[in-house]
Parts: sequence; C-alpha cells; structure tokens
Amino acid sequence: MIRSVEWQLTAPESELSALRAGDAVELSGRVLSLRDASAARLARALSAREDLPVSLEHRIMYAVGPSPAKPGQVIGSAGPTTTARMGRYLPALFAAGVRAIIGKGELHGQDMTAFTEHGAVYLAAIGGLGALLAKRISEARVVGYEDLGPEALFELELTAFPSVVIIDRQGNNFHETARHQWRTEPGT
Repeated sequence: MIRSVEWQLTAPESELSALRAGDAVELSGRVLSLRDASAARLARALSAREDLPVSLEHRIMYAVGPSPAKPGQVIGSAGPTTTARMGRYLPALFAAGVRAIIGKGELHGQDMTAFTEHGAVYLAAIGGLGALLAKRISEARVVGYEDLGPEALFELELTAFPSVVIIDRQGNNFHETARHQWRTEPGT
C-alpha cells in the first residue's frame, strides 16, 4: 500500500525513521546537490581529513547536475541522475552525516548495502522530468567546488518536491517488494 507523506527536510530523525519503502513523499527544505565529480572531491577531502566547503551533518543530497538557468529562472533543468554512479562514495558521505540521497535508478550489492549499514534513506525522483522538477526548486546557490560547473555543490531549496522512498531505514527496498508483489498477485 502506497501512502502519501509531506516531509520537511529539517524534521527530526524519528520522522526520517517513520518513512517506509513505497511512500510517496513531497520534500520541502534545503538539500545539497551531488554529482560524480563533487562526490569524488568530497570523499577525497573526507579521507584526507580536510575541511569541507559545507557541513554534511544531517544533510539530504540530491543527485543532480542542473542545467544553467535561463533568464528569469532560478535553475535550469534539474532532473535526477543515476545514483549508482556515485555508489563508491556513499559510505564516506553517510559516515560524514548525510541522512538521505535523492536520485534515480535501482541499487544493488554494495551500493544498496551502504544505505542499510548507515541507516540512510534512498528516495527516487522521476527521470526525464528535469524541467518540471526545476519548478519545485525556489532557490539555488553554489556552496562549494564552483570550478566543477554543473557538478559543483549547490544548495537547493525544494518545495513539495515529488519523490518515492525506495530504501527505508529498516532496509526495505521498494523495487524488490514491488517486483515480488507483481509476480505473485493473481492475473499478473
């Protein structure tokens, strides 16, 4: 059963723990962007115990490389990118305090395990809707690694940003449970 939840990104840990795989969630609040180059640079800095441009403690990160904004826009197209491409960096980011990742795509093996081992939540946004999702971003500013262009670290203000919980803190995986349900229901 899918339930719909509105979630403020500043909510306490107990509310993050209450999210369940399959929940349709509208996210509101500030997130940090994450792309391959920024993930790699953050992981290197964490490994070298260097200062980060922004704290990752209790943060949500959105796997996105936004297009440049056109005149009058806050941000250009801002659809999710494939989370698995950043999988090798996730354990370091979670250890530094990241609570959840918004992205797209199914996760397997070590990528999925990183979420369950660190009690992190994986939310998916729908790929191919970058222009529409950008309308749910009311503010965007670079907070680190400006030299990386669209892969820089952006702080984004989301308003009623649509997503689905794929992996919850209990380790439930919506992709797996939905696939099992569809295979076992009569008439499928």
